[in-house]
Amino acid sequence: MGPVKGQKKKRKVEKKVAKDDLASGSSQNGSAADWFEILSKRIAGNVSPSKGLDKFQSVFKMSRSTFDYICSLAKEHMQPKSAHFVFSNGKPMSLHEQVALALRRLSSGNSLISVGDSFGAHHSTVSQVTWRFIEAIEEKGLHHLRWPSTEQDMTQIKSKFERIQGLPNCCGAIDTTHITLMLSSSEQTADVWLDQNKNHSMILQAVVDPDMRFRDVVTGLPGKMKENSVLQSSTFFKLCEKGDRLNGNKIKLSEEAEVREYIIGDSGFPLLPWLLTPYQGKELSESKAEFNKKHFATRIVAQRALARLKEVWKMIHGLMWRPDKHKLPRFILVCCILHNIVIDMEDEVLDEFSLSHHHDTGYGQEVCESVDKTASVLRDNLSLYLSGR
Repeated sequence: MGPVKGQKKKRKVEKKVAKDDLASGSSQNGSAADWFEILSKRIAGNVSPSKGLDKFQSVFKMSRSTFDYICSLAKEHMQPKSAHFVFSNGKPMSLHEQVALALRRLSSGNSLISVGDSFGAHHSTVSQVTWRFIEAIEEKGLHHLRWPSTEQDMTQIKSKFERIQGLPNCCGAIDTTHITLMLSSSEQTADVWLDQNKNHSMILQAVVDPDMRFRDVVTGLPGKMKENSVLQSSTFFKLCEKGDRLNGNKIKLSEEAEVREYIIGDSGFPLLPWLLTPYQGKELSESKAEFNKKHFATRIVAQRALARLKEVWKMIHGLMWRPDKHKLPRFILVCCILHNIVIDMEDEVLDEFSLSHHHDTGYGQEVCESVDKTASVLRDNLSLYLSGR
């Protein structure tokens, strides 16, 4: 499968799920509350309850209302096949149990056998149910991962970014992270997936808004690729270069200078009119050094989003369990969608997660020497504006 990219399709977030939908999604042998009480006796013992969270929240990293909403998204795709999925004792799996199984697989990062043993299901059932869930969320949840489609949405994003460190007209922060692969012995010699740290990995590029929501993602490319190359291969890059994205109103900085819409990224990205990177070098002027500080304090939101993605959805954190490289991009995309759903549902469980920004441990900072002259002037003007000159 080729690179997976964020979509622009807009649909209203349904925060409240119809009672009929939830009722029909409940276990055939009891209420939604009953199925978890039974399930928790098997799996909660393997989970250390987090401070401030109950058993359910500790297991699934979300509230029950968010879980029920995800069930409503998956219902149409998964429920017709419910009779095909059974526990080891022959009991059919309800919709809630299937979603719980898939979410546990994605959030624990444990092997199919380990997850199957804890749920009382065969590892092949874990694999089939999880893949069915991936297909369902891809189809029904993609509207949670989209580029802002209205001027009002973008204005709100720019306002929130400006409140962080004063950067005006900023529309996003971009960063990349490596998803480590475990290849079979026959594939170990294939160096296409071998990155600079001698790990087999796949790259994930994400543009993030000030609420740590993913707005555009690209994945499926080998981890050996540089940030600049990943960017230039993306549809996001092509849209920005054509003027079809980041083409909103400009803001006047002074009588002589104005700033267009842009995103910010680290020094691994090229300096472009729509992508501002920090100044390089040690002997920087006071205004340039101050710009770098404000730039970092603003773009750290992207690092935190990727760190939280890997912290919550541990299947894509660290060494994975022999993933299908053709399916893996879709797993990554769905984890990004689930990350956004928790944010969109205003889930209070988020408050219990740490705000680490370390998501790519062991990988050094890349440096891209590509500098656009127009972008250089724009960055200088913005630097002077932020310093009050």
